[in-house]
Amino acid sequence: MTTPFSFEVLATDGQARRGVVKTSRGDVRTPAFMPVGTAGTVKAMYMDQVKELGADIILGNTYHLMLRPGAERVAKLGGLHKFGGWQGPILTDSGGFQVMSLASLRKMTEEGVTFQSHVDGAKHFLSPEHSIEIQGLLGADIQMQLDECIALPAEEKEMERAMELSLRWAERSATAFGDQPERAMFGIVQGGDNERLRLKSAEALSAMDLKGYSIGGLAVGEPQEVMLQVLDYTCPALPENKPRYLMGVGTPDDLLQSVARGVDMFDCVMPTRAGRHGQAFTRFGKINLKNARHAEDHRPLDEQSDCPAARDYSRAYLHHLVKCNEALGGMLLTWNNLAYYQQVMAGAREAISEGRYPDYVAETKAGWEKGDIEVL
Repeated sequence: MTTPFSFEVLATDGQARRGVVKTSRGDVRTPAFMPVGTAGTVKAMYMDQVKELGADIILGNTYHLMLRPGAERVAKLGGLHKFGGWQGPILTDSGGFQVMSLASLRKMTEEGVTFQSHVDGAKHFLSPEHSIEIQGLLGADIQMQLDECIALPAEEKEMERAMELSLRWAERSATAFGDQPERAMFGIVQGGDNERLRLKSAEALSAMDLKGYSIGGLAVGEPQEVMLQVLDYTCPALPENKPRYLMGVGTPDDLLQSVARGVDMFDCVMPTRAGRHGQAFTRFGKINLKNARHAEDHRPLDEQSDCPAARDYSRAYLHHLVKCNEALGGMLLTWNNLAYYQQVMAGAREAISEGRYPDYVAETKAGWEKGDIEVL
């Protein structure tokens, strides 16, 4: 018997919410950070490791998977869960952001977007209906509507055009998705950094009574201050009984500040990408293992961490791996980074339940500001 998709708020502290998303493949504890599994893999990680770190859900990428190996092939091989070895819930994005940021020769019409693959130059067409079809073939538990995501800053007229198009595409996506009690389709609030447009988008999407709502079009060039201002007026305009997902964000500080404004779910390539480039996120802040000061540092990244990558390897060794461009360096730092992101989210959930979320944020930021040189 399948479990209908649902969301429940279990505790609040100001605007911050602790909750649970229930799916047929398991519960997602919120606030939640979703590791990004772009092409059916969380880069440099085994799926068992990702689960052991505390992740309840991962993200798959419609754009990349439709190009390689193809959604039909994934479906033939049992769906993305079986194909990639992840048994928990999977959320797939719609492909809209990647079309904007990666594809070339884009042509946007009312019907959809025609683009040239960044992989082999082949021409493809993606409509709201086709995006939903692809996500269904992948077997996603949570699917996204197709939207048009534009970079900021942008002219108000251009932001309004893209937002209105995204609303029409949301209706078409919802129709294509149909009635699937055990799965969900989220709408995506657009409107750039314009309050009027964001509120109009949020109101129209809320009227569609979707199962969840994403906030898109941020982390596309705007400073954190602008992003947080958008959240300040967008989150209260969304239904309280539905999950809120901020797409593509961000740093640990971005996550904590966004949770304080009522966001429930996040994804970002930052922890995995930073790990592959020698950067470690820790309770002492961000550490660059490329720096020469680590060459003879016998300390681990964090001797108190439960993650072996943070606890059992010296900074000197990690520095050596990074400088030699050894694959193990990226693997260990990615492991550390994803562990830290999950630790930050677990701490947030606990703090919300205990009514001390502002103190938790202050304590965490104080640790980052103090740094790592004289801590251990």
